[in-house]
Amino acid sequence: MSRVVVTGGSGKLGRAVVRELLDHGWDVVNLDRVPPREELCPFLRVDLTDYGQTVGALTAVDDRYDRVDAVAHLAAIPAPGLVPNTAVFGNNITSTHHVFSAARVAGIRNVVWASSETVLGLPFDTPPPYLPVDEEYPGRPESTYSLVKHLEEQLAVQLCRWDPELKMVGLRFSNVMEVADYARFPSFDADPKLRRWNLWSYIDARDGAQAVRKGLEWDGAGTEVFVIASPDSVMSTPSAELAAAEFPGVEVGGGLGTHESLMSTAKARRILGYTPAHTWRNHV
Repeated sequence: MSRVVVTGGSGKLGRAVVRELLDHGWDVVNLDRVPPREELCPFLRVDLTDYGQTVGALTAVDDRYDRVDAVAHLAAIPAPGLVPNTAVFGNNITSTHHVFSAARVAGIRNVVWASSETVLGLPFDTPPPYLPVDEEYPGRPESTYSLVKHLEEQLAVQLCRWDPELKMVGLRFSNVMEVADYARFPSFDADPKLRRWNLWSYIDARDGAQAVRKGLEWDGAGTEVFVIASPDSVMSTPSAELAAAEFPGVEVGGGLGTHESLMSTAKARRILGYTPAHTWRNHV
């Protein structure tokens, strides 16, 4: 059985990832600063800003495990504006550099980590070059949080250049939602501008977890980044109407479904076999 450590496994996405990996036969260890609500797998309290602790957690821990085969790195201050910018930068870039470096020390060559939709240019005060957005245009970080995610992607590219056998998969997750969050979705219809900032997109935590698993299971090498969103928008208004009203003049690709997400997951579907299965419309 392959062993994967999930950093941030006690968090919103982390909980779903732990469950998904356990359900598909992985031996999972949760690394986090706080215990999970429900301990589904071994938990280890780790401060990832401490390099020594990070190396220790990714190599061996007495009476717990003697090796790690893969890493799913989700731990971070999860959004801009929660703490001062310097705290976001210091915590997130340090933790990610420690995880990536410790993985190399431990001989781990299978790394999936949480990048972010924000790299695409959120909150889109400068309109995107086209819709739906995808991975084909350069990153456009507009906040300190997003800047760190962009730097993480560049860091992964260089580490894989140093080690051609290393696989590092960055998942640009949209806004993560659980079923309990869906009760408020109908209220978004009153003002489309409320969710314009991320193109009315979201990701069900269960589908996000599937993407992590697919990334770990993908037989590839080098750095790849993928947009990960749910198949539909948070709105009842058709996506083409939203795009025309809020982003006039921006080219919209043909064949757009009625409520299709304006964040394209075509690359993830094609390469990883990502198949999102959950929509808020089945829960309200």
